[in-house]
Amino acid sequence: MTKKERVAALIPLLDAAYPEVKCSLNYSNPLEMLIATQLSAQCTDARVNIVTETLFKKYRTVEDFANADYTELCEDIKSAGFYRNKAKNIILCCQRLIEAYGGEVPDTMEDLTSLAGTGRKTANLVLGDIFGKPAVVVDTHCKRIAKRIGLTSNDDPTKVEMDLKKIVPPDYQLRLCHQFVYHGRAVCTARNPKCEICPVAEVCKSAGKC
Repeated sequence: MTKKERVAALIPLLDAAYPEVKCSLNYSNPLEMLIATQLSAQCTDARVNIVTETLFKKYRTVEDFANADYTELCEDIKSAGFYRNKAKNIILCCQRLIEAYGGEVPDTMEDLTSLAGTGRKTANLVLGDIFGKPAVVVDTHCKRIAKRIGLTSNDDPTKVEMDLKKIVPPDYQLRLCHQFVYHGRAVCTARNPKCEICPVAEVCKSAGKC
């Protein structure tokens, strides 16, 4: 079975198991999505949602973040971890949004990754969920599951992204990544995956071997 054939067999199985999927971060506009995704680095989405529930009431515009007091912002996002670096990047990111993009979140990979604190994972999530563009979001779940199933042999997130882009239909790429998050949390966990109840075991190279 080629990797493309494996993807073709995988898609209906994932659709049956996870018909309704979405980004698990809470946001109401592109800026909030960008900030929330930056905060999610090395932090659970559940924790980020707790932080942003109050954060987005206090800071409502790109100008609010750009002009934020660094020490105060650190305190506001402290429980998300790595708060000093995240606070610095959020302020710099929003300053650049104002200076270079009229305060709007841009819609290209090149522009998004020019923003402080914005790597390819964050950029792809914004491109896919906000702008509806083909996007492969390689988080810890995507990397682990894609490798176990046999869709990539790489560990580097950018290489995993490129491998998946070659074999996953563009209009399904973001959906697949969201399904991998659901699957990774419920079944294909990092330790002790539940292969005996896995809905995609029949197309997984590692079924019963992890």
